[in-house]
Amino acid sequence: MQKIIVAPYSDADRQGVLDVILPIQQQEFGIQITAADQPDLMQISEFYQSGAGGFWVARSNGNVVGTIGLKDIGAKQTALRKMFVAAPFRGRELGVAATLLDELLAHARAKAVAEIFLGTTDKFLAAHRFYEKKGFRELPMAELPKAFPVMAVDSKFYALRVA
Repeated sequence: MQKIIVAPYSDADRQGVLDVILPIQQQEFGIQITAADQPDLMQISEFYQSGAGGFWVARSNGNVVGTIGLKDIGAKQTALRKMFVAAPFRGRELGVAATLLDELLAHARAKAVAEIFLGTTDKFLAAHRFYEKKGFRELPMAELPKAFPVMAVDSKFYALRVA
């Protein structure tokens, strides 16, 4: 069994993060989005790793195989973003997605985050099931906090009360 290690992001992980996220967005789901369209990917430390935020990578044999980010949006609220797991590492057997989310939730509790919101595309059906099993509830876009950073591709939204 492959050993998966989850750790906070460092700038040395930048290319590995891009190598996981972009093929999933572009090739698997046909979303016409580039790294340039996602400035947060070029400044992960500044964008995510402040306040109650954070960004983590999952590694197998030293290679980035999964990502997850938490953006502090104020008022004890955060946005879960950039949760991606490379295809060979998906599923319950390795538990990469669950391990990444568990790390994020432990961090959110330690930082006294009250709520986590997320936006996703309607194409990520497996992600919808995953979030719902983890206790996230779907909500209409109108119920998102004003500070929530909606991406152009977001069409489905979820929330989780942490505290």
